[in-house]
Amino acid sequence: MRLFSLIMPAILAIVFSIAVSAKELTVIPEIEMVDVEGGTFTMGLDESEAEHLYETPKHEVILSDFRIGKYEVTQELWEAFMGDNPSISKGDKLPVENISWYDIQVFIKKLNKLTGKKYRLPTEAEWEFAARGGNKTAGYSFIGSDNPDTTAWSSYNSWMQPHPVGTKMPNELGIYDMGGNVSEWVQDWYGNYSEKNQRNPHGAKKSDIGKIFRGGSWNVIPDYNNPGCRFVSNPNFKSPYIGFRLAE
Repeated sequence: MRLFSLIMPAILAIVFSIAVSAKELTVIPEIEMVDVEGGTFTMGLDESEAEHLYETPKHEVILSDFRIGKYEVTQELWEAFMGDNPSISKGDKLPVENISWYDIQVFIKKLNKLTGKKYRLPTEAEWEFAARGGNKTAGYSFIGSDNPDTTAWSSYNSWMQPHPVGTKMPNELGIYDMGGNVSEWVQDWYGNYSEKNQRNPHGAKKSDIGKIFRGGSWNVIPDYNNPGCRFVSNPNFKSPYIGFRLAE
């Protein structure tokens, strides 16, 4: 009888834990996406604008329609599917960070399995087109504005910490934080640009250098709030300055 009284609470605790976990997985935080009409744009920078040669040359890119996250993926959304929060700065509405490119692939696989969607990372070209405002572009010097303080968190205004998503002004397409909160991993392997026109490019097939990430972040100067800036790192790299947003 004593053994039974000890075992039953343990069994009930396990069952309760499983039930709670299952319940939590059915409550999916809202994922707001922005429809981006395809079009043609000039990708990259010329030598007078670029800090690095791998941001050149400018070239014409044609893109089909796609959808991209209105906000960077939050810690709340990440934890709902992954069960943990690896971020250095904690907060449900803060962008998730301190995650590798490969970590994101695990998250997306779980997300798609539960939702039945086909979420993915944006390609580098999709990211830049959206950052430039797509077909609604106003030709700003920075992402979404000629004044980067209005649309992005940088080392000049962030108090050296990330902020809840969507607290600055959006760009022309209604997308938030592309200029700076955390930088964002994209799908592509690093590859040099070509002057040739491209249609729906997906980057290099492989690279010894790494994967591309885009956009400024809360710890760097506003100069990196430029839609043509490119960054690259090993896909296993984790940083409190890099997160991501979804695409479809």
